[in-house]
Amino acid sequence: MIFTSDFLVNARQVLALYLIPIGGGIPAGVLLAKSRGLHWAVSAVIYFISDVILAFIFEPLMLLVMRLGKNSKKMDRLREAFRQSMKITTAPYGHILSPLSLIAISFGVDPMTGRSVAKAAGHGFISGWLIAITGDMFYFLVIMSSTLWLNNLLGNGTWTVLIILVLMMGLPPLIRRVRDRFSSSRK
Repeated sequence: MIFTSDFLVNARQVLALYLIPIGGGIPAGVLLAKSRGLHWAVSAVIYFISDVILAFIFEPLMLLVMRLGKNSKKMDRLREAFRQSMKITTAPYGHILSPLSLIAISFGVDPMTGRSVAKAAGHGFISGWLIAITGDMFYFLVIMSSTLWLNNLLGNGTWTVLIILVLMMGLPPLIRRVRDRFSSSRK
């Protein structure tokens, strides 16, 4: 049988790391999978499964919040604040959000935001989550390949995870700051 008990235990442990809602689970999960002899493609499948689990947990919560928001002034204000933040978040992608733009949002932010924006753009459960998961899988592949490359270079999993986490958290704001300065200097 291809799914031995060791394989299932290792896969479950990697899945547990991938289910951590903040991106730190990705480099740790990738290195755990590697250390347990799981091929990178198996690791990617496990990450995909974590996204599917996320979809089935997040979607009902999102729909519940939307339903509660229809009858509550506080939720209405929260929904309006979310709408305004989405305007700011999606502004670089244009006013009409194509599936490619929605994938870019999911890649650049997270799959839950990608799904929320896809829902606002009129996508249902299947198409909205396919878009969100596609963007998130591209993000995963970038982080996974960077983690494996850096770990091969350093040979130290702890330093690899720390460096990848710093880059994951610090690089996007730095890029935004440089882009904002560049665009303001061109005006």
